[in-house]
Amino acid sequence: MHLEKKQQNWFVFTLLLGTFTMSISQSALSTAYPTFMKYFNLPASTIAWLTTGFMLIMCVVMPLSPWLLNNIKFKNLYLSLLAIFLIGTIIIIWAPSFPIVMLGRLMEGFSVGVLFPSYQSVILEITPKERRGATMGTVGLVMGSALAVGPIVSGILLQVFNWQAIFAFFLILLTVVLVIATQTMVSPMKLKPSSFDFLSVFLSLGIIGLLYFINELPKQGGDLTLWVILIISLGLLYFFVQRQLHSEPPLLHLDILKVANFDLGVALTAISYMSLITITVIMPLYYQQIIGLSPLWSGLSLVPAAALLSWLNRRSGKMADRVGFKRVMLIGITLFIIGWGLLLVNPFTHNLWIAIIASMIIESGNAFVMMPATTLGANSLPNERIPHGSSIIATFRQIMGSTAVVIATVILGQSNFKGVFLFFLVLELLALYFALQIKDTKSNK
Repeated sequence: MHLEKKQQNWFVFTLLLGTFTMSISQSALSTAYPTFMKYFNLPASTIAWLTTGFMLIMCVVMPLSPWLLNNIKFKNLYLSLLAIFLIGTIIIIWAPSFPIVMLGRLMEGFSVGVLFPSYQSVILEITPKERRGATMGTVGLVMGSALAVGPIVSGILLQVFNWQAIFAFFLILLTVVLVIATQTMVSPMKLKPSSFDFLSVFLSLGIIGLLYFINELPKQGGDLTLWVILIISLGLLYFFVQRQLHSEPPLLHLDILKVANFDLGVALTAISYMSLITITVIMPLYYQQIIGLSPLWSGLSLVPAAALLSWLNRRSGKMADRVGFKRVMLIGITLFIIGWGLLLVNPFTHNLWIAIIASMIIESGNAFVMMPATTLGANSLPNERIPHGSSIIATFRQIMGSTAVVIATVILGQSNFKGVFLFFLVLELLALYFALQIKDTKSNK
């Protein structure tokens, strides 16, 4: 479906505004944990499920997005996801107990999990290959800045209001988006109806078990039940993979992982996201424990890095369109190595400005790697496989992001920040090896 320029601009604006707002909800609650603990009289481990549960449901529904895009008009799908998120948010605001809050939170996670790969697929579909780098740079701006903005927004709101204000913010903004979307949203992709594979969906629940294991391992590593969950989850995922490789049509075309450049694109976007999410989690702790900042100022100290990431994303995408994706990603990985190296060898550990500069360098690296790697992977696929590619990238990225946080937390222990910095420096050296294997492309050729 061809869209006029003005129509496409409004379509993309509405899509990204809704996605940005919903993305903020992924990281916004970490700042509010102490408030929730006091309000519900619950320990931090229980309150953490507001983020963990959100992430689990988000990951398990990501593989559904290709089927939904093929069977439901995109306008109807987008409006439905907004409505589900809004209903979940209203439930949270008026919830009389923590389990009801969790119900609303899971509804929010469902909407975000379906939307993340879907909106990338649609934007790639309507954008010519020669402009995909710049367009996906804008997508990266939304994803990267939303992750960093979440704790900042919640921190500011909690200074003045109660915790319900965080969700009231989502409610007001997304209600506006819903109204605009009824006028600007279209369905640019052709439907390709197919039957729903319930067995594959059941087998994909292994993703929840795997992520649960990853998140709980630092807390209860020796618990036998936890290891049983891992074994069952891996078994489910094994049969899920086999079913996708041998059924026609599959719920998710995993065979595209054999496509040259796509496999490396998946690996690089995941490694880049691992560094980004670790910075947003670890650096506030560093600012508080090592430098001695308050929680509010530790959140605000992320603003320079987030602002630079937002400014660079679209520019790195345009650069990729001009000079090729490999060169751009090598620039980004070099920045990653410099940033983590600076944190590791920094002799002035109590200097706030050096820590902020290092964070800015690392997040700059993300601007040159994550979305260019995603776009490179998409360009290596035929258009009809792009929804499957977006779903695979989004799911894998989320799983590896969760793994990164757990690894960083385990290594950190009692303030072992140097160990965390060393691990991610080594990880980026692995990313450098992957980037050197990529077949260079210029999307305008």
